[in-house]
Amino acid sequence: MDPLVGALLAYYIAVWAVICLYGLHRYWVLWVFLRNKGWKSAPQPQGRFDTLPTLTVQLPMFNERHVAERIIMACCRLDYPPDKLQIQVLDDSTDDSAEIARRCCERMRAAGHDVQYLHRANREGFKGGALANGMATATGEFIALFDADFVPPPDILYNTIHHFTDPAIGMVQTRWAHLNRDDSILTQVQSMLLDGHFVIEQTARACRGRWFNFNGTAGVWRRTCIEEAGGWQHDTLTEDTDLSYRAQLAGWRFRYLPNVTCPAEVPPTVSAFMSQQHRWNKGLMQTAIKLLPRIFRSNAPLATKIEAFFHLTAPVPYIAVLLLILLALPGLYVALPIYEMQPVAALSLGGAFLGLGMIAACTFYIVSQCAQGYRFWRTVLRLPALMAIGVGINVLNTKAAVEALLGYQSPFVRTPKFAGAEVSDPDPILRKRRPRLPGGTIELGLAGLMILCIALSVTRPFVMIGVPFLILFAVGYLAIGVPSLRHAWAMRRARV
Repeated sequence: MDPLVGALLAYYIAVWAVICLYGLHRYWVLWVFLRNKGWKSAPQPQGRFDTLPTLTVQLPMFNERHVAERIIMACCRLDYPPDKLQIQVLDDSTDDSAEIARRCCERMRAAGHDVQYLHRANREGFKGGALANGMATATGEFIALFDADFVPPPDILYNTIHHFTDPAIGMVQTRWAHLNRDDSILTQVQSMLLDGHFVIEQTARACRGRWFNFNGTAGVWRRTCIEEAGGWQHDTLTEDTDLSYRAQLAGWRFRYLPNVTCPAEVPPTVSAFMSQQHRWNKGLMQTAIKLLPRIFRSNAPLATKIEAFFHLTAPVPYIAVLLLILLALPGLYVALPIYEMQPVAALSLGGAFLGLGMIAACTFYIVSQCAQGYRFWRTVLRLPALMAIGVGINVLNTKAAVEALLGYQSPFVRTPKFAGAEVSDPDPILRKRRPRLPGGTIELGLAGLMILCIALSVTRPFVMIGVPFLILFAVGYLAIGVPSLRHAWAMRRARV
């Protein structure tokens, strides 16, 4: 075999091995969910409090002018004894949002609610720092957290607090619902992506007793658990996942309630969505680097360690897919051994490999929607958009993972919220320092590469089977690249 062909073949095998490994893990998660009838599971508390304990609701905020009043007033409507409930507004705002939140808190205090407004002059530690600062004056034995874009239903505390009658439970997480699911194709796709995590993954991990993470909001913590785990730390961008794994390393157990939902809005713009994806994926890899060595050295069961590895290194497949794409063009011009096989065999083998990954992802998201009662064909019709956007964000998520691996530090950039208001694009929160390349440039370059590969595919035998996937990648990169470039130019004009 020619050395170049051998090197290229080894490269492909290594990349496909990574993709297949994480794909098999997804199949396992789906199998656990179906086997345990996860959509019907409703964990019950082992008892009920005769007298409800004190509870503090923390609302971290940063420049949330559109949603500040809504979340404060929603928490004042929570069905919980007023003398047992404290509400803390932890506001790091630097614009008029601070005054909006302050005035709302004053009105709610005048109406008899125990609402504490805490404003910091700096964002030290970002969200984690704000939560740690609030703990100093929190009076509750339990701490409930809600991000500003959430609208907790009045009964959410009653539906969660009694699970803490089990003294081993340190945190209870509820499932996210989506207020603006049907606003656009983008919000529909994001809702499906999140449903895959909340409906399938979190439920499956909880069913099998594996460790899972607090999702940063819509959950309740036992204060003692936070303190014994080392408190809120801000050396990663996902302080929620970091604390979750430290708490479970310390012996605390978590409970997930898939039947209790808390609605929130998903980002309505591509720029906001990309900002959120970057923070989540970089934070996961930072947490993996920080905690996986401790997890592997711990006395946790081997199955728990394996699941923690797959969870915390979830951005790795994005790197693998990008590495695969970068050799799409040279791959067309190197005669790999598969091309020497009979046409039917080559076609069947190629189709099997390409179809396996797509079937895994499609099945995963179809089940997550059907489990919630959404129509099968409604979901199927949205799968192409989901797959395209999932492909389009792999450049950004690869960048996030590599930054974490290289130790590159970046600030916590919160996701803009609009609450149905007219979308401001660019949002001031996303105006970061000017990058060397305008946003979307790499995605558009890769889209051009995919289009070139499509055109050249007609010149090579047995490669036309890959054209549908090349089209999917081209559409995905265009779907992310075009609005990202528009946003970059809008930010440039805003600076002028």
